[in-house]
Amino acid sequence: MTDHAAHLDAQTRAQRRHFLMRRLHSLTGIVPVGLFLAEHLWTNSKAIQGQTCFANAVDDIVHLPFLPAIEIFGIFLPLAFHALYGVKLAFESKVNVGAYGYPRNWLFVLQRVTGILTLIFIIVHLKDFRIAKLFGQMQHGEFYGKLSEYLARSTPRALLYAVGVTASVFHFANGLRTFAFSWGVTVSARSQRIASLATAGLGFALWFLGMNTVLFFATGGQAFVPSSLTRGESGRDMCEESLVPSAPEPKSSSAPPAASTGAPPLRP
Repeated sequence: MTDHAAHLDAQTRAQRRHFLMRRLHSLTGIVPVGLFLAEHLWTNSKAIQGQTCFANAVDDIVHLPFLPAIEIFGIFLPLAFHALYGVKLAFESKVNVGAYGYPRNWLFVLQRVTGILTLIFIIVHLKDFRIAKLFGQMQHGEFYGKLSEYLARSTPRALLYAVGVTASVFHFANGLRTFAFSWGVTVSARSQRIASLATAGLGFALWFLGMNTVLFFATGGQAFVPSSLTRGESGRDMCEESLVPSAPEPKSSSAPPAASTGAPPLRP
């Protein structure tokens, strides 16, 4: 094989490897990282229904079978790969919005920027809770109180969580749109427009869910959704109410007499 042929062969292998890595990076951003984001926002939103509801939702996750394996191989390793390779792509990207200010060019730039912001937010969030729990500095039953403490007493921390939720949701929703295009799910211009609208709607729903929770913890109970809609008119913890035993029904005074055994009455 000549030097030129060897060079072309090496270049072809590098392009193929780069293509496969990009595909894997795109896939892990949806499954499992994107699905975990949606589940995490949904679980945390249970806090608005009360501390007991939040604790029950966390307990359901903590008691999943094979949880350590799920966390390591289903969350942390895919997340680490997606984050590190995403940083590599971000610094290798060529930004040309100054010359070509098309919407898709801006979305491309925002995807890279929100990826970096999301990574910073994840590191802070893991340090606050997951790493603290790992080293025995916090139990999962303390998550509710610590979230209230961190966000209500620290405006910079609350702003960080607001920016982090916004960046992570945008990164996921826009990544889902580009995933559908790059994987050949949306080929026609019409299907791409529909996908853009659908992913934007999903992104707004997830953003509202996450921001509602951040606002609830940061303000000590005030959120976008009134408590009467999430806790009922009483405003009490819905899950606590479901645990209160109902009062026993009063015995009826007109109960029928006991059935006769057929034995003769006892005489004194």
